[in-house]
This record gives sequence, C-alpha cells and structure tokens, in this order.
Amino acid sequence: MNIHHSFYQLTPDTILNAVESLGYETTGRYFVLNSVENRVYDIETTKVGRIVVKFYRPGKWNVKQILEEHAFLNELSKEEIPVLAPIAIEGKTLFEWEGIYFAIWPLRNGRIVEEIQSNDLERVGALLGRIHSVGKRSKIQSRPSLDIPSYGLTALQYILENHLITNSALANRYEKNARNAFAIFESLTKEYQIPSQRIHGDCHKGNLLISPDGFSILDFDDFLHGPIVQDFWMLLPFGEANRKHEFFDFFAGYCMFADFDENWLKLIEPLRIIRFIHYAAWIGKRWEDPSFPSLFPHFGTEEYWLKETLDLENANRDLDEVNPSPSESKENTEPEMTNKDFFWDWDN
Repeated sequence: MNIHHSFYQLTPDTILNAVESLGYETTGRYFVLNSVENRVYDIETTKVGRIVVKFYRPGKWNVKQILEEHAFLNELSKEEIPVLAPIAIEGKTLFEWEGIYFAIWPLRNGRIVEEIQSNDLERVGALLGRIHSVGKRSKIQSRPSLDIPSYGLTALQYILENHLITNSALANRYEKNARNAFAIFESLTKEYQIPSQRIHGDCHKGNLLISPDGFSILDFDDFLHGPIVQDFWMLLPFGEANRKHEFFDFFAGYCMFADFDENWLKLIEPLRIIRFIHYAAWIGKRWEDPSFPSLFPHFGTEEYWLKETLDLENANRDLDEVNPSPSESKENTEPEMTNKDFFWDWDN
C-alpha cells in the first residue's frame, strides 16, 4: 500500500486503532484539528480524557529529525517553558502504524491569538526569549538550516526545474529577483556576523495560544537552525511603521532572557522573500495531496505566478534601496512590507 495514499486517506478506524495500540481506550469520539501539513486529531479516551494524536506527513522528516523535535520540546519543558511536549510511553515518544509515524500529545485548552495586545508584548517577548536562550545551548544534529543553499536555493530550484512557472519570461524575472534577495541575505549575515541557532521556525500567531495560565507556543514541526529574527517577523507586524514604538516592550521582555542586536533586524525583509519562495515550493511539492488543490485553488495559474513575481520585484526594490551594497551604511531602513504582502492567503 502506498504510504502517502494511506496518509491522505486516514480513516476513523486507522486513527483509533493506532491510538489503542498504545494502550488507550477510546470512546470513538474524535475531532479533526486544523493542520495542513500533518493530520492532527483530538481524541476522547475513557481513562485520561482527551488527547491529541499527530500523524506526520510521510517523507518530510526522518525518525532522527522527529526525535530531535521531541528532544527540544522536552528540553524546553524541563525549564518550565510553556510548550507542549509529546507524551512518552515506555520511554518512547514516536510510534508507527501502517507505515506512518505518529505521536501523542496532551490537550491544552485555550484560544489562538488573533492580535497581540500592547500590554502583552513584554510577556510574549519574554516567552520567545526563554525559548531562544535554551535554543542557543546546543547545535542542531539532524534538522535543516535556514540558509541559502539548503532553504532558499532548493526551493527556487524545485520551482524552476519542475516548470511550475510555465511562462519562461516570468520564470526568468522570478529567478533574478530571488537570487538578488539571496545575495543580500548572505551579505547582511556576513557583514553583521548574524548568528544562527535552534529556533521555532514557524512562529506565527496561529501557533500562539492564550489561556488563563498565560501564553504558550505550539507546533514545533518546522523547528530548525536559523537566525532568531525568523521567529520575530512572523509573529509581529514589523512592516507597520505606526506600531514600531510598541516593539520596545517586546524586546524589553525578550532581552531579559536572550541576547539581541538591532542590526539583526536587517534580515527581516530578505527572510520574508526567502519564506515567500519556500512557501510556493512547499505547495508545489504537496500538490498530489487531495486537500491542497482545494486549499490553494489559484496556485499554478499564470495569474498566481504573475502576482508572486510582482511581489518579488516590489520587495527587491525596497531591499535594493535599503541595501545598495554590503559596505554602504543603511539609513532610512523603515520596512514597508507586511506579512500579507508575501502570503496571498494570509488571514491573520
């Protein structure tokens, strides 16, 4: 049986049988939770109440990479940082059923944060600072790095080599602007000696939960090695100049636990562009998943790629104005872009 097909067609029996194979007794009631990359379910059991089971998408991570995610979460939990670590059963946190890896997680009640209020910025900054302080302690062993060769170029090459952009002139424009952003990213990293470390990697508001106990950060599935500002720009609207003063409170909280250099923020704009390209490749690689054509109905059309290319060109004009060369001073660097500029389906 094709493992990917089994993943796309997970049945209630498969889901419940996998959970019961670990000794849980289920009531038969379960709810599908919002997850595009993996398959995640809230399942009711008779003895321990509700739990969450996460089936990992086949082919994305190998066993070592998944276990490294689990180890990092356990490391954070030992420091009493509010994250969700997987439940260990007989010393194991990763299991397999019909060729698909899965893990069990505790259910944490709360609500997704739609907007971080001004009086919460310091607390959120402190939470992220605590995570990054632990992330700095050791190196990634098997997870990828957010750098140009393994993160940016591989995404761009996938788009070009698989002819996702069928219009050759448009593809050339897209590639030219992508490579320009890559070059600026590398020059800034070198000029300001911007460090990389273990980070969340996908730290947007959809992964920030608020409950009576406070804030917690969820879903470390994209945990990797990269610059810490990757976790900043996805969480806060750095492109909105009228809110810049609010970030003082965020960094006041952050710097209680972790180091920060304002020059590192210069990476935000090229990181947006790299994410933008990586995101398009991510959709393309998963197009055979039956859920993706319905989730991204415009993907692959000429209109889609024209908009993507124009967004790249506009972003690069801003980058070139701010970063004419690695050695020149960069004044008037107020960013103009927001998250919505880079994700046409962004609804936060």
